[in-house]
Amino acid sequence: MVQVRGLRRAKADEQYRRMTGRPVRPLIVRLAIPAMVSNLVTMAYNLVDTYFIGQLGTSQSGAIGIAFSVMTIMQAIGFFFGNGAGNSMSREMGKQNNRRAASLMAIGFFGSVGFGLLLTIFGLILLHPMVFALGSTVTIAPYAMQYLTPILVAAPMVCGSFTMNGLLRYQGQSAYSMIGLVSGAILNCLLAPVFIFLLDLGIFGAGLATAICQTISFTILVVMCRKVAVLKLTPRELKADPLLIREVIGGGLPSLLRQSVGSVAVTCVNIAANPFGDAAIAAMAIVMRLMLFTNSVIIGLGQGFQPVCGYNYGAGLFERVKQGYWFCVQVSTLILLAFAIGLSAFAPELIELFRSDPQVVAIGKVALWLQCCSVPFMGVNMISNMMQQTMGLTGIASFLGVCRQGVYLVPLIVVLPMLFGLTGVEIAQPAADLLTFVTTIPLQIIVMRRLSRRGGDCADVKRV
Repeated sequence: MVQVRGLRRAKADEQYRRMTGRPVRPLIVRLAIPAMVSNLVTMAYNLVDTYFIGQLGTSQSGAIGIAFSVMTIMQAIGFFFGNGAGNSMSREMGKQNNRRAASLMAIGFFGSVGFGLLLTIFGLILLHPMVFALGSTVTIAPYAMQYLTPILVAAPMVCGSFTMNGLLRYQGQSAYSMIGLVSGAILNCLLAPVFIFLLDLGIFGAGLATAICQTISFTILVVMCRKVAVLKLTPRELKADPLLIREVIGGGLPSLLRQSVGSVAVTCVNIAANPFGDAAIAAMAIVMRLMLFTNSVIIGLGQGFQPVCGYNYGAGLFERVKQGYWFCVQVSTLILLAFAIGLSAFAPELIELFRSDPQVVAIGKVALWLQCCSVPFMGVNMISNMMQQTMGLTGIASFLGVCRQGVYLVPLIVVLPMLFGLTGVEIAQPAADLLTFVTTIPLQIIVMRRLSRRGGDCADVKRV
């Protein structure tokens, strides 16, 4: 037992030296590549799933848009506990307080699984009224319920997977988190057509495939964390310590608000598109999936930056934090500009790939063109917000986290369709993105100026 603890301590010391001593840019790239691969494969699976379901009909495609709100809630739970525990955990590891970091990890993991179980219970009980509350039409509702039933059953594993992915990443173990997520996503791409078409289970088969594969990913990630992670996941480290719980809540609140508001925003988009028929809901669902695919690359880059930020912020190496931030902003902006050009050039073909209905294509291509106008600005928004959250700046991170989908999108998606009809639905999101960019710049300047005061301590920065 003593020998095992000694080996883990040596591993933790080695990881500390790596995270605080190696050149920042290649370190971020090394951690970001597995995260990017994980996100891209997961998003590719989502697009493949959308493609297969699109072959079943327009109403089935619309059901994906309804289910997306529920999946966002699962992500909200997973990210709340994963980022909440992970942010503080990486800072504690930067201070070399590994016992405290292990307790934070246990609170994050077991809290996520527990809340996922509550979502299963209440989600299944309230499933019928819930799909209508999320903007479903009478024709879409049966398919949304079929798709969501197995996914809700697997909610504890889905939430736990998102959390465990974050807990591994914040330890600088992105490669291991990639193995778990990619394994489940690839298997899902194989199982989905078998369940949908070969076994003739339709959209229920798509949901069942997702539930099974998320469970497999969860199992792999738990095994990885127990066997090869810097910190060991064990129930013995689970403590009802108010200070630790407060840290998890403070660190995870921006993620919870961002994801929860995202779920509300998707519901508002569905409700706004509802008067224009199933084709409008299906088109906006496809565009949202395409935008998620684009954003997943930048999120992966930010996820590579976060453990570097946390370790070095905890160690007081503020110049390394700033260097990593500017590197990520530059790279993300160039990547998003390339995506915007590519998506706008092939917008009709991309929409038609997922649903060949002419009405869906007509609505979707315009929405995608408009989205491409704001895409290059998303890098600054996301990297700034991820940096603030990792530094423990709960207030500013929470505010900017809800700006895009809550402060701006929800009012815009209510008002603009009343003024411009369907065009208002299509322009609401890009308008919200641009307004978020304008809001982010002055707030991030304040954070960077405070961080530049090399003589100031961490408390000085946290007063932002």
